[in-house]
Amino acid sequence: VQLVESGGGLVQPGGSLRLSCAGTGFSLDYYAVGWYRQAPGEKRERVSCISSSDGATTSYADSVKGRFTISSDKALNTVYLQMDSLKPDDTAVYYCATSGGISCKVIELLTDYNMDFWGKGTLVTVSS
Repeated sequence: VQLVESGGGLVQPGGSLRLSCAGTGFSLDYYAVGWYRQAPGEKRERVSCISSSDGATTSYADSVKGRFTISSDKALNTVYLQMDSLKPDDTAVYYCATSGGISCKVIELLTDYNMDFWGKGTLVTVSS
């Protein structure tokens, strides 16, 4: 299993970015994919999750609800994170991660669940 993130960069407050997570070696039909972020000196935070095994579930951290949208393209085995109305507090390295045999509904219930496979991350900087 491999995950490669792309789409990070520098954006002004209020702007938008779309992150991509291209996966190989697994199927989105059976694996949940999450977006996580970690700012310098801060704990890693789960931002969003998407899974199909439970009938298509998406979830979001309260800090990004209404601003971020997760989606997937199964033909490309790619998951996207559309980030709108970006704030300086969104500055972080963003990672995508995946685990098989589990849904986002269950991941949300498990405190500090650690996904099985991780990408290397992409840096998002929100600054004027």
